[in-house]
Parts: sequence; structure tokens; C-alpha cells
Amino acid sequence: MTEAIERIVIRASPLNDTHARLGAAMTVRDGWSGPANYGDVLFEYAAVRERGAGAIDLSSRGRIFVGGSEAVQFLNGLITNDMKSLAEGTWMPAAFPNVQGRLVASVRVVRLKDETTDENVCPVFLIDTEAVTHERVLKTIERFTLAGDFRVSDITSETALISVQGKNAVDVVQSVLGAEAVGQPANGVTNISWRQPQVTGDVTVIRASHTAEDGFDLVVKADQAGSLWSALQDAAARPVGYDAFDILRIEAGLPRYGVDMDDTNVVTETALDDAVSYTKGCYVGQEIIARIKYRGHVAKKLAGLVFVQAVKVEGNSTIKSTDDKDIGRVTSVTYSPHLGRTIALGYLKYDYLAVGTNVKIDSGVEEFQAEVMELPFVQVEPGSLLA
Repeated sequence: MTEAIERIVIRASPLNDTHARLGAAMTVRDGWSGPANYGDVLFEYAAVRERGAGAIDLSSRGRIFVGGSEAVQFLNGLITNDMKSLAEGTWMPAAFPNVQGRLVASVRVVRLKDETTDENVCPVFLIDTEAVTHERVLKTIERFTLAGDFRVSDITSETALISVQGKNAVDVVQSVLGAEAVGQPANGVTNISWRQPQVTGDVTVIRASHTAEDGFDLVVKADQAGSLWSALQDAAARPVGYDAFDILRIEAGLPRYGVDMDDTNVVTETALDDAVSYTKGCYVGQEIIARIKYRGHVAKKLAGLVFVQAVKVEGNSTIKSTDDKDIGRVTSVTYSPHLGRTIALGYLKYDYLAVGTNVKIDSGVEEFQAEVMELPFVQVEPGSLLA
């Protein structure tokens, strides 16, 4: 009997030719080809963390337009945060849970400029999510397009997303897009008309951090992505690949879907506390999430771990108490140049979450000493935008 072989399709960023010209070592992550690094991971890391700025290609993330007079109503019944509180020109974190309150996808909901018709004002939203959860978010919301004035359009292939992160991100973005682009607050969103020789287009500028540094996510049409990337490089943004980006996001205490969280986790286990409203009313999974909060707490939660010494530990290693009880598991591990220590994200039982708690990590070969640390590992400097 002949077995059917499923064809695996690897998607490519509009910037892949640019990465190749820059000598990037390419990799495949979540079904997308992208730059693992440009030859020096620590140099790329330092561009973000040490008074510079890095340009990161996040085009693999899913981008979905949602609009219509009933968009707020439909979305509010599907996500954990309060759509009614989201003002035009701002964004908020949210989660799509299932009926058991478990995490289907972590998203960012961006409210763009409202559309005005002869009859009413229609809000327009951009839902941004990780590549691995893109299709499930799209399928979840597409089901409602026939139920009322609710329009959904997947723009992932038509656009690119370039993130500029670092202490000099403001200077870089202002140099390329002007003062208006950097004038919004930490959760601000604006649309900029970008005009360069032979290039004219709109850029959606979302002020957001993925690294515990200041940052901007720039959404642009796919055919203009190369020109914008080059302009950012000319303004002193350094290309940063996935390897350095992973170090930065772990230091920032940000979980990644499929690595640090998935649909086995209750939403409130995943350190996405800002993504949940407890006053908005009913939504899918709301009863479970609210019951956990008001009856006490989650059984386990994502926490930070810092090792006494530089160690080699893999994800899924067992976390034990000092008296050898199994109390959790490691999800992400990296060496933090900022702290000069090995750090990790992992789930711990509630009784062991206190900062400073001593634990042991069982690698399967040997055990290493670690200590529970508050997230994020890297704190935003006092007085900065994101503090």
C-alpha cells in the first residue's frame, strides 16, 4: 500500500533575500524560513541591550484584519481582555482560551483608525499572533463572518513586520519615519506615510517591547519591506536573528507558544496577567478562569530561575524541591550576558513560587542548584518609556 506523503510547505519572509545578502545563517522555525543569526549572536544581542538598536524580522507572525460594526461584540466574546476599553490608536495583550480556560493563542489586539460609513462608525482591529497560532486564530474568528457585520482578512502574506528594539530605538525610528512615529505612549499605535526616493507607502507603527527595552513594531507592505529594512540599517539599526532574540525575550520573561505555553495551560498559569480582564463579563472559558482567581490561585505558574553557575540544561528538565519532591519543569533555558548567569523559564507549583526559593534542576544526568527569581530577569530602567 502506498503511503500518502504530506508535503511540508516552508513559508518565506519578504526579507529573506535581504537576510541572504547580509550573510545570515538561515533556519526554519514554526514553518517559516528566517535568520538564525548574522555571524555573531553576542554582537546582535548587544546591539539591543547596550545602548544601541536592533532590527528583527518578525514577519512570520500572523496578522489579521478584523472590522465591522459588530467586531467589538464578537471579539469580546472570544478573548480574555476587554475590547470595549480599547481606544483607537492603542493596543492591548489578550488571549484566546478554549471552554476549559486553556490557552489557544496569545495575541496582541491593535485598534486602528475607525472606518466611517454613511450609517455608523466601524472599528478596525489588527490581531497579531505568533506563527504557530496564526491558523487557529484565523479559523476561530472566521466562523463569525456570516453571523453579522464582522469582516476578517488575513494580511500576513501581503505585509512584513520589522521590530526595532533597544535603548536607541526612538532615535532610529525617528530618523527614518519622523517625530510623529515615536510620539505615542507605550501602548500607542499610529499610521505614517513613508516617502523615500522611489518608495511611497504607509507604515503602521506599534510601540511595543519584546525585549524589556524600548521598541517599535513596523507593519509595511511586503514589497516595501526591503527598502524600510535598508533605511533602518542606514540609521544604525543592527540586524538581529532569532538566536539573539530568544536570549532577549527570555531575559524579558516573555513566554513563547509551543515552548513555554500551549493548550494544556490555563491562561493564568502563563504569566500573561495583563491579558485578562476580570470585570468585562462573559467570554469563552471565562467561568473557569474567574473561578480559579476568586477561589484562590492556579496550581502552578510560569516563573524565572537563575542558576548558581553556568550549566547545560535542556527544556523539560524536572524541577525538584530541596527535599526531592517533583515541583515543576523547565521550558526555556539560556545564558544571560546581562546577568552573567544561566537563566530559565519554568512552571513551578504554587507553594514554591516565592522569590529566593532554592530548587534543584534534574537534567537526567546530574542536578544543578537554582533559585526562583522575579520576572522579568532584566528590569526596565527607571524613567524609561516602558517603566
